[in-house]
Amino acid sequence: MNDLEKKVRGILILCVILVGIYLAGKCYSMWEQKSGGQGGRILGKAYAQAGACAAELFLPGMDYGQEELPDDLFSAVLQTVREQFPILSFQETDCGEEAIIEDSETAEAIREENEKLIAQKSQEENQAQAVTEENQQAQEGQSTDQEGQSTDQESQSSPEGGPNSETAEADSGAQTDEAMEAAQIPEGTALQKQVEIPREQLADFNYLLNNFFVVDPTTTALESQINAEALLGKDMKLEKDPENPQILIYHTHSQEGFANSVEGDTSTTVIGVGDYLAELLQERYGYQVLHITDTFDIVDGQLDRSAAYNYAEPVISQALQEHPTIEIVIDLHRDGVDASKHLVTEVNGKQTAQVMFFNGLSRTNQNGEISYLPNPYIQDNLAFSFQLEYLAKQYYPGYTRCIYLKGYRYNLHLRPRSLLLEVGAQTNTVEEAKNAMEPFADLLYKVLNGEGNG
Repeated sequence: MNDLEKKVRGILILCVILVGIYLAGKCYSMWEQKSGGQGGRILGKAYAQAGACAAELFLPGMDYGQEELPDDLFSAVLQTVREQFPILSFQETDCGEEAIIEDSETAEAIREENEKLIAQKSQEENQAQAVTEENQQAQEGQSTDQEGQSTDQESQSSPEGGPNSETAEADSGAQTDEAMEAAQIPEGTALQKQVEIPREQLADFNYLLNNFFVVDPTTTALESQINAEALLGKDMKLEKDPENPQILIYHTHSQEGFANSVEGDTSTTVIGVGDYLAELLQERYGYQVLHITDTFDIVDGQLDRSAAYNYAEPVISQALQEHPTIEIVIDLHRDGVDASKHLVTEVNGKQTAQVMFFNGLSRTNQNGEISYLPNPYIQDNLAFSFQLEYLAKQYYPGYTRCIYLKGYRYNLHLRPRSLLLEVGAQTNTVEEAKNAMEPFADLLYKVLNGEGNG
């Protein structure tokens, strides 16, 4: 290489460097404005790569000893942008099927928000009930007046001031039929609706979500699933079999107790509440019940609920295999709420814990459909809960809190009519929780009798 070539090459190198410095300054200024202070680092990397490329081209003998950079300036800048703004690469990340783990503050915030929503719904229902009762009283007053007028007219038309013989026979026959029907109705059965909910209202998806369901933030309720006409249309009737068990009650969290539970006394925990429910269903309504009281939430002598559903599944599956006549499966729990909350209402003059139905959808917002937790009975489970909730709102306003929808499965795949029931919370008394089983047993009887279809 002669001197002239060396000089030309040197000038070219100098020009490249000067242009690079100029462009770097311009880019730096622009990136600082656009990226909130991150432009310097990005341009620094780009400038370093430009230097590396120039050195590799013009000074091949030098070895930087650095890790290999991308092939071009654009890739280097893109790589740096991804490092600085990882959210831009979120869609490229495979989330897998890991469970969502909520921190305690988030879980507390979600719980408080749900409690506010449930309290608001209860207040609205109580107001609606008050209006309905006023209307009923007004109608009863009008009915009484009309009956009085009718009696006077009959007295005037009858020769002896009383009903004629044909009317007396008809009244006698009607009374006999009513007496026979009453004899067949189990004690404690509610005969009259307190609130009427027209089926037409249920066609509105938003009405359903606002009045019947609470959807956990980790999942989404699909309009195709929450279809009242389809849910009420499912046949939930059960013909009694006095010789074999048809209803199974168990407790995934058997250690759940109440405000006045006695340590070591299972009769004061959810197990005791399950005993009372089994007694009601057998003695009052004539169903045969199997109550499993096994412990699934104690591991090595310590309370551990992290895998309780996994431990419960084989035991319950075995019981269903041994008793194929069982068609109703109830997992009985009690909820956990803020210490200031008292989930109580009055039913038939008794202080009664409010209950909540719970359904898993095997789908989360993060992972979509959870393939490793299949449940072919999701729609049947939803129909079972919805028919119970629909009747509860009409016969026992204020008794139920909602149907809570969450993302996983909770062993509701074992039978089409599987139910997870939350009875009150740790702030309720044992008596309030047991009182709650009386209206629930009646509602279950009504649904299994076919009344849940509306």
